[in-house]
Amino acid sequence: MRAVVFAYHNVGVRCLRTLHAGGVEIALVVTHRDNPSEQIWFESVADTATELGLPCIMPDDAAGDDLARQVGAARPDAIFSFYYRHMLPASLLALAARGAYNMHGSLLPKYRGRVPVNWAILNGESETGATLHEMVARPDAGAIIGQTAVPILPDDIAREVFAKVTVAAEQTLWRCLPGLIDGSAPRLANDLARGSYFGGRKPEDGRIDWSREATDVYNLVRAVAPPYPGAFCDVGGTRLIIAAARLSREGPSGALDLEPGLKVRDNRVFGVCGDGRALLILRLEASGREVSPAALEVLLKSP
Repeated sequence: MRAVVFAYHNVGVRCLRTLHAGGVEIALVVTHRDNPSEQIWFESVADTATELGLPCIMPDDAAGDDLARQVGAARPDAIFSFYYRHMLPASLLALAARGAYNMHGSLLPKYRGRVPVNWAILNGESETGATLHEMVARPDAGAIIGQTAVPILPDDIAREVFAKVTVAAEQTLWRCLPGLIDGSAPRLANDLARGSYFGGRKPEDGRIDWSREATDVYNLVRAVAPPYPGAFCDVGGTRLIIAAARLSREGPSGALDLEPGLKVRDNRVFGVCGDGRALLILRLEASGREVSPAALEVLLKSP
C-alpha cells in the first residue's frame, strides 16, 4: 500500500510510526505549522517524518489546488488523516484509489466532531476510545473499520485520557492495517442516529458556574485542566485558574450555609458548589503563578 498521511499531535506521530512499521510506503506527509500562541505540549509530526526520512509539507490551505496536485502526484492507494485539524474536501479524498481513513478520538458514533476527549470528560463518561473509519464528506460519518475502548477513571484529567486514546489509536490501526492492505477490512455501520455531535470549545467555555452541582464543576475542571486552558473564575478583578482539584469528602465547615464560590478554611482552598458540596482546590493559579490560601484571602476581601 502506498499512502499520503495527513497528521498532527501525538496521535499523528504514533499512527505515522505504526504505518511505517507496518510496511506501508508513505509517499507524502502533510502536517501543520505550530501556532506560536498555542502551548505545544505534544510531539511533532514534522520531526518524526524527518527522522523516518519521509517527505513532509506544511501547506496553509488544505483545500488548495497546489496541495491537490502534490497529493495526486504521490499516487496514493490510500489517504490517512490522524488528528489533522482541517476537513479534507471530497475532491482530495477521491485521489485515493483504495479509500481514505480517519482516526477519531471517541467510540463512534458517539462524540463526532471536535475535541471528543474533552467533551466525554465534561459529560461524565466512564469510557471513550479511538475509532478508525472511512472518510466521507460529512465529518466522522463513514463506515467504521475498527475501534478500541479505554476507561475514563473518576479522577482522570484530559491529558491522561488523551494519552490512553493515543495508545488506543495505535492499537486500532495496527490491528486493522493487514485488512486494509489486503482488502479484507470490515466496514461496520456508523449509525449517526445513535450517536452525538459536538463542536469546538473556546477558553471562555472554561468559566466556572459555582451554582452548579459539584460533580458538574469537577468534570469541567478535569476536562480543561492544563495543558488545556483551564477552568477559571474571576475574583477581585483577577482571573484564577483551577489547575488541580478533587471532590472533597468533608468540605469546609458549614459548607451548606456558604454562598457558592471560592473559600479559604484551615489554610486550604475550597470551591463551594450549588448543591452544598465542595471541591478541594489543590492548585490555584493566576498568570501562571500559584496563588496561596493567604493570597486568595486578600483577593476575596478586596472590593
